[in-house]
Amino acid sequence: MASSDSTSLPVALPPTAPKKENITPVGSKIAELNESRTELLNRIQGLKQDLKNWRSKLDTQVKIYRDELSELKKTLNVEVEQLRMEFQELRNTLHQQHEDVTASLKNLGLQDVSEGAKEAEDPKVEGKDEEMHTSSIKENDK
Repeated sequence: MASSDSTSLPVALPPTAPKKENITPVGSKIAELNESRTELLNRIQGLKQDLKNWRSKLDTQVKIYRDELSELKKTLNVEVEQLRMEFQELRNTLHQQHEDVTASLKNLGLQDVSEGAKEAEDPKVEGKDEEMHTSSIKENDK
């Protein structure tokens, strides 16, 4: 039985020694990979530097544009304020002219004539017409 057990066990073979032919291509491949790695690292460093320069230029441009926009905004605000003041002056002038014209019409008695013409058109609403005319003058003065 012992003899049958020993034949059924697998026999371990000694490891084969690497051949010199296989070592040379692996060494050259490693050298190529190292060289390629160095080139890639150099390219990455160059790209990083290019990106850094690009960001710096972009930051400078953004700062310049922000400054220009700020100046334009200030100028625009000044011009808008000037326009507001001019419109307010025009509004005041027109209001004053309207009051002057109304006063002149009263002095000339033309206001009474215009009220009489309205009364002639609609005699039923004489009292209401005068109230409406007086209230419209007050609204225009405002």
